[in-house]
Amino acid sequence: MRFSGREVVDLVAAWLALGLAFTLFFVPAARAMDPDAILSFLPVSMLTVGVAFLLHELAHKFVAVRFGQVAEFRADYGMLFIAIMSALAGFIFAAPGAVHHRGRITRRENGLISLAGPVTNILLMVPFGALALTGAGPDVSGYSVGSLGVGINGFLAAFNMIPYGPLDGKTVWKWNKAVYLAVFVPAAAFVVWMFLGTPGY
Repeated sequence: MRFSGREVVDLVAAWLALGLAFTLFFVPAARAMDPDAILSFLPVSMLTVGVAFLLHELAHKFVAVRFGQVAEFRADYGMLFIAIMSALAGFIFAAPGAVHHRGRITRRENGLISLAGPVTNILLMVPFGALALTGAGPDVSGYSVGSLGVGINGFLAAFNMIPYGPLDGKTVWKWNKAVYLAVFVPAAAFVVWMFLGTPGY
């Protein structure tokens, strides 16, 4: 796969903005603009968000290219600002941009391109879950790399499968409702369980 200079800049900008947004969301002291709280948690957030976000977008691009598309990620800087502002308010709205692709394509292929990102996040929950179970990796502000990685990937999978606007779920829903439900329902159920039934979230 090839990456233009603008695409690299957009990927890095989105990664940095999401890393900060999730830091503000997970650490109350960070929302109060406590520099120590931000600096202590930000590297862990950047690591977990970086893996979750970058592989999500690269999965979209890889599948699109496999289907003969010209594909590039473009950040939505307005939505990146909203992600940070929403995190300051105590919730998270993460729609940092999208992989734009062009070329002749079927509805099925378009659905598979959209599905690739959320499925990648679900698959990433497995190695992060193994880290959480083994206790490997540092603990910061009550979170381990493993538990944070599981939470962020689960959230991104469920959020992106919402069938609304530019989110992946809308395209998948139009293509195949059974596939949509098979991915969205367990991801959404996990996020509900995580926030309502798991200490530390």
